[in-house]
Formats: sequence, C-alpha cells, structure tokens
Amino acid sequence: TVVGPLIGEGAAQRVAGLVDDAVAGGAVVHCGGGRPDGALYPATVLSGVTPQQRIYGEEIFGPVTTVHGYDSVDEAIAVMNDTPYGLTAGVITEDTGRGWAVAQRVNTGIFHINDQSVDDAPQAPFGGVKDSGYGRFGGRDGIEAFTDTRWVTFRDRHKTFPF
Repeated sequence: TVVGPLIGEGAAQRVAGLVDDAVAGGAVVHCGGGRPDGALYPATVLSGVTPQQRIYGEEIFGPVTTVHGYDSVDEAIAVMNDTPYGLTAGVITEDTGRGWAVAQRVNTGIFHINDQSVDDAPQAPFGGVKDSGYGRFGGRDGIEAFTDTRWVTFRDRHKTFPF
C-alpha cells in the first residue's frame, strides 16, 4: 500500500475530527478528507489552516498535511517553531546551503533537506524535542536509551586482601 492504516479505528476517527474541525473553521481540502474506512484515512492536503483550529497546533499522526504560504523565510521559521512539539520537519529547496541555514534555526529533533519529513534508518537517532518524545531511538542513542550500564566483575576464587 502507498498509505496504510493507522494504529486503529480510534486513531482514524481522531484524524478525521481534526480535519473536520479545520474545514468547519474555513480550511480548504485539496485532496482526501472524508470519513475513515475503519483504520484507513485518505491522504489529505489542507490549506487555509489558522491557529484557532486544532490541527494547527496538535500532532496529527496521520496522512494529513497543511500547506501555508509565507512572505519570508523568517516568518516560516517563526511559525514552525511556534508549537510545543518538535519531532521532525523538512524543506525542499534548490539551494542546499539555504536549507542548511533553515535547519539550524528550526527547533526539531530531526530535519530533512530535500527529503520527506518521515524517514528512518536504524543507525540514526530518531526522536524529537520539546513535547515530542522521550529520548532517542536507533543507533547508539537507542542502545543507551534502553539499557543500563553495569560493571560486573568475576573471579574463579576469592581475592586475597593484604589485611
């Protein structure tokens, strides 16, 4: 499948509720939307989303994206950082140096330049900042997040002490 199911029907209903709230507040559906089919929700693109709509400030965790227009890079970065969350973000640009400059100013645990914002690799430290996540998964960071380091010594016989 290109877009598979969410974790369950409740998750799909939650995503539908976010989209419905946005549309009721004036957002425009460019594709997708509608009612879920069990745990499936169609890939959806919205514009005209405002800070008054739940979808503007809540993590969606579903196949929905919002498209915003900006007059400057500074304005776009301010909006990207105006959230209690910080899992992942990305930018598509012809100028990778400019993309790097944006990445340095966006407060997320993961940032992709000229790639989708949902990506994972087993050696990469996956995780967010602010209210997005509890540490890092993957690679050395994942090992450290899920293990406790111990020092255990072992001798065949009792050690001899000088006292």
